[in-house]
Amino acid sequence: MANGECCGGKNKGRNEGANNTEASDAASGCCGGSSGTGGSCGCKSAPQRLLIPTGTAKEIATLPAGELVARFRRGVANYDPRVFSLTREQMEQAFLPDAGVGRWSVRMLLGHMADAEIAAAHRLRRAVAEDQPLLSVWDENAFIDSGLYELPRQMHDNDPASLIGGFVAVVHTMRMFNAQWLGGLEASQWERVAMHPERGPMSVRTMVALNTWHLEHHARYLQMKLDRMLGAVPEPVAAGAGTT
Repeated sequence: MANGECCGGKNKGRNEGANNTEASDAASGCCGGSSGTGGSCGCKSAPQRLLIPTGTAKEIATLPAGELVARFRRGVANYDPRVFSLTREQMEQAFLPDAGVGRWSVRMLLGHMADAEIAAAHRLRRAVAEDQPLLSVWDENAFIDSGLYELPRQMHDNDPASLIGGFVAVVHTMRMFNAQWLGGLEASQWERVAMHPERGPMSVRTMVALNTWHLEHHARYLQMKLDRMLGAVPEPVAAGAGTT
């Protein structure tokens, strides 16, 4: 694991430019930068590059409710599928700052995304069910530093599904679970608020948009890490491109 951090402080392997549901709207975050390429992809057939939606949380919050829920529901469809081709060593590889892809390993990143999803889901449900509930904050770096996302040394299984499947399944299940009831909210319920200790009142719409942005933001960092380890894959070619 690499020492140091991208956002200051002494903890190792700190964040990728977003602080769970407290993330800023900065498009590049504190760990921004262009990705590099290294090596060649070991895939049997060349994959097409996954296009991850862009935009800030504030921009996402302006979407009509139906479009917002659809974008939220996309969830793990934003994950580059090449992640399941990684070895255990690649999943646990941390990165130096000059790599420009964030310092966290793939396992740390996916674990953080799962924990952030759990926290955000509970906040959303409380905001709809309770009268201006007081939310709590959580320290993402404490989760990293405590080793919650590290594999036990005695675990020798290299099957990607067993190494990261739980992290991905948590996000997928929570998104499907919450998208169902979010899709049935009345207009007034989207404006119900919860009280954040640092941000103040946050509406359901604001929290859904922030959670949607948070996953997309980290999914781009995941893609950059995979590009760094496996080599970049080509962008999709638009229909009719290059024809006369």
